[in-house]
Amino acid sequence: MKTEKTLSPELQKKCQRYRISSSEYHKISDLLGHEPQGIEWALFSALWSEHCSYKSSKIHLRKFAYKNLSVLESEGENAGVVDLGFGEKIAFKMESHNHPSFIEPFQGAATGVGGILRDIFTMGARPIALADYLCFGDIEAPRMKSLVQGVVSGISSYGNCVGVPTVTGQTVFHSSYNNNILVNAMAVGLITEDMKMARSKASGVGNWVVYVGARTGKDGVHGASMASESFDSNNEAKKPNVQIGDPFFEKLLIESCLEILDQDLVVAMQDMGAAGLTSSSFEMASKGQVGITLHLDQVPMRDSTMTPEEILLSESQERMLLICKPENFDKIQKVFAKWDLEAQKVGEVKSERTVDIFWKNEKLVSIDPDLLVENAPRYDREFQKWNSPNKTNLKASTLSDLSKNHPLDFITKAPQSMNFCSREWIYKQYDQRVGARTCKDAKSSVAFLQLPSNRGLSITLGCRPSVMRMDAFIGGQDSVFFPALQMAVKGAQAVAVTDCLNFGNPEKINIMSEFVASVEGIAEAAKAIDAPVISGNVSFYNETQNQNITSTPATGVVGLRKDLENIPADQFTTQGQVVYWLRAPWVIGLHSELLTENKQMNIEAKPHFEGRLDSEVVAAWIRDLSLFVNENDIAVSKVVGDGGLFESLRRMSLGDFGFHGHQKFFETVNFEKIYSETFYEVILAVDISKQFDFQKSIEEFCQRHQSQVYEIGWAQEGKFEIPGLMEVKTEELIERHQKGWGVL
Repeated sequence: MKTEKTLSPELQKKCQRYRISSSEYHKISDLLGHEPQGIEWALFSALWSEHCSYKSSKIHLRKFAYKNLSVLESEGENAGVVDLGFGEKIAFKMESHNHPSFIEPFQGAATGVGGILRDIFTMGARPIALADYLCFGDIEAPRMKSLVQGVVSGISSYGNCVGVPTVTGQTVFHSSYNNNILVNAMAVGLITEDMKMARSKASGVGNWVVYVGARTGKDGVHGASMASESFDSNNEAKKPNVQIGDPFFEKLLIESCLEILDQDLVVAMQDMGAAGLTSSSFEMASKGQVGITLHLDQVPMRDSTMTPEEILLSESQERMLLICKPENFDKIQKVFAKWDLEAQKVGEVKSERTVDIFWKNEKLVSIDPDLLVENAPRYDREFQKWNSPNKTNLKASTLSDLSKNHPLDFITKAPQSMNFCSREWIYKQYDQRVGARTCKDAKSSVAFLQLPSNRGLSITLGCRPSVMRMDAFIGGQDSVFFPALQMAVKGAQAVAVTDCLNFGNPEKINIMSEFVASVEGIAEAAKAIDAPVISGNVSFYNETQNQNITSTPATGVVGLRKDLENIPADQFTTQGQVVYWLRAPWVIGLHSELLTENKQMNIEAKPHFEGRLDSEVVAAWIRDLSLFVNENDIAVSKVVGDGGLFESLRRMSLGDFGFHGHQKFFETVNFEKIYSETFYEVILAVDISKQFDFQKSIEEFCQRHQSQVYEIGWAQEGKFEIPGLMEVKTEELIERHQKGWGVL
């Protein structure tokens, strides 16, 4: 067995500066045949970072291997692409910008939006929608109010200015995010039959390497490696690692890049994202199995004092790297000049498979790109097989204590929790209608956009952190099933999934165990509903001073509906609509903050559950439910989520019409059923004229799927009422719902 030499204090200090471990240093030396020198340190620091190399997760990400015939691009490209038929393709992806947003919330969130947009139009797609997944700590925690305001302002500022609507999102509060918030951005782009897809593989010996977009500055230097480590008490010192964006510049970049693609002037194209020019150039060369010559002194710069290392590692925004034929360069330059942007030749493609980097005619390095891209470490971190530690017998639990709470408590006190009050304060800052495609926006549980074929493209986000705290494997399944079910009750079917896997320190066995369990849950559920995971991101080291976040594998799901007519509403819309409660109680649990941490509810219990989700059974139920909704003229639909039945009925009553419950039903029903959180339950409402046909159809559905259905009441104007039990005006419900954001 080879024994590694102990590093000298000087080398240890240098490794620490570049965030390279002792074992990685020795591996680098073996690959190079000498100790790293000069800018080799910077190159390996960036491309071997967790953020760029996925060194702790790659062996498990192979579990997302399932693909169907609609998937056109997935692994290795900037975004996944699926073919929807009718000459329409969708490119979409989700990315994290957690660390930068905690350090500098406005710019961190804004540049997260800018970066994910570039991943989309780099594929040749026109961005048509944005979505965000946000996790914050206790609202009274230090800096939290300013973090919330800064992040939301950053997202709205960039998206609104660049002209892409933010149509949906999810916002969660929990103390585990007090020192490490999550800011995940998703973008969706459209490729029509007349548009050309782009790829990032460099090719063509003698072709030119062209830098386009904004000039390079010192912002974001070492950003990738900073995002690959835990926080400490010195986070202020990391502010120079945060990028600064310009959405107006991005808009020009979108139009110019799509124009040169339309004119077929580009061989390959890559966003300069994490690790900037380093990652884009080395990855393009490695994918194409070619070499590249780079002249750093030709790179357009904002600061003439920049060093070669700073140029290579800068993460300045709104920049792209192109490969083109020499004869097309003038045409490219002309297009970019029309949009007031620069296009500058910075190198050439060559046959010898090395990247040669020059600075004022001095060769700084000549290195095989595969050494950095393909030979990064692959860590098989230690983990334990998942055993569902919170699985228990609910009859012996505190679930029975729920019946001690009056139903009115659930209706009136829920909005006092930041997780159950209105999100209007957030989404009213977003331009949700720009582009004229949006049919259903963030006011709805599922967003819908109109495709050129007049079909409906549905978008929603998944992962309930409360379920993850209950069980990591079920949490992974639920992060796919729950959004797919939300689409199904609107008559849409999930098509594909992207993910953003936010976890703490992977070197800790419990964190890695949760990561593996949730990945396996996502993979199993995605395959079962035939919606492949086609793109994504892993964000590890979301911990501060040894405190990890709740493991949070966020997902973005896109789906398809045959048309945009008569999509069921989220709230009751007409007097007398008959309300049904459909249940498939595979898992019954107690997990949301409303039930486990709300002191006003007189319950204190750890999240726990009983049962399991059989992915094939759940997937069949979801698929059939989508068909059922389309065939039965459903007026209103909602998936019962955190907080159980009463919380969902409360949300459905936040309009002109409330709910009138059948007194006999609520007097005889087991209240534990109402208060517990069941996977899965759905509320459906039909106009009274449709009730007879609906009743017959829903009973047949329940027989096929061994489900339960109850007629529980009807919609009525102005009141939420269960005779003999409770009565509250809908205007009071609305007022309480809106007041939750008063703390800001």
